[in-house]
Amino acid sequence: MSSARVDYIAPWWTYWLHNFPHINLRFEPADHSFLPEDGNYQQSLMFLGCVAAAGLGLNLLCLAVYLSCLCCCRKDEDDESKKPGSCCVTWSAVAAGLLTCVAVGVGFYGNSETNDGVYQLTYSLYNANHTLGGVDSLVTGTMGNMKSALHQHLARLDEIFATRGDYVQTLQFMQQMADNVIKQLLGLPDWEEAKVDLATVADQTANIEYYRWLTYLLLLILDLIICLLACLGLAKQSRWLLTTMMVFGVLTLVLSWTSLGADLATAVGTSDFCVSPDKYIMSQTKGIIGADIVHYYLYCNQTLSNPFQQVGNASSCRVPSQ
Repeated sequence: MSSARVDYIAPWWTYWLHNFPHINLRFEPADHSFLPEDGNYQQSLMFLGCVAAAGLGLNLLCLAVYLSCLCCCRKDEDDESKKPGSCCVTWSAVAAGLLTCVAVGVGFYGNSETNDGVYQLTYSLYNANHTLGGVDSLVTGTMGNMKSALHQHLARLDEIFATRGDYVQTLQFMQQMADNVIKQLLGLPDWEEAKVDLATVADQTANIEYYRWLTYLLLLILDLIICLLACLGLAKQSRWLLTTMMVFGVLTLVLSWTSLGADLATAVGTSDFCVSPDKYIMSQTKGIIGADIVHYYLYCNQTLSNPFQQVGNASSCRVPSQ
């Protein structure tokens, strides 16, 4: 029974992020393909961070203009003139607080989803490392057994059946087949280096993700605390509390825009890889693993022949007739 191939289809938001403009620092268009070693591609991701920095500058400029207008356009101290300004400040604070709460909620959801995705990635890397380690162990053990135990047994049988020409011919054929198997095993790629690299990448990714998740969690909690204290300051009309919250709010605003730039660059780079991961894997394994092997296990196409199975003359694998 032949199993149907399950085609890989990236999510819609991956294509949406992949179609983001890729522009280097010289304002020239760059290739959308995932090329982390290419300078232009690296600059295109840095450009996204610069866009976030520009958004931060615009946000701070708007905040400075608003505060300047609020301070310069203050009216007289009578109650009639204070009410409109106070109402404007209150509603502005309420709108900012609601937007911040919505952003924090989206941030908690995105932080959790990112953590789950990275956990699945590291789990897959560890599984791949275990698989490659098992392949290397099986290949090494099989070669050791065939070079020592099998040769010794064949030599002993050759001594026992030295007087029987037909048996000796069969033993010679078995010896030839064993040498061919060893030759095939020697032609397999060296998995040891790949195994070490995968384990190292998985460990580093897990460590970085732990600190990233914790940092974002603390940043989101800080945003909520600032919003709550700002609302408390408005309710009690405490100037020092509002001033303190304004300073911490500006600091949080800088951290939030910085994290947005880093997240945007990371999301676009990850989407560029997820849109066509086969091309990058094929390019990275070139010269280490045969292209036919990578293509066979990467695409899982049932019409392709297994590269580890020789399709040749069946008579070459038959034991000589006695």
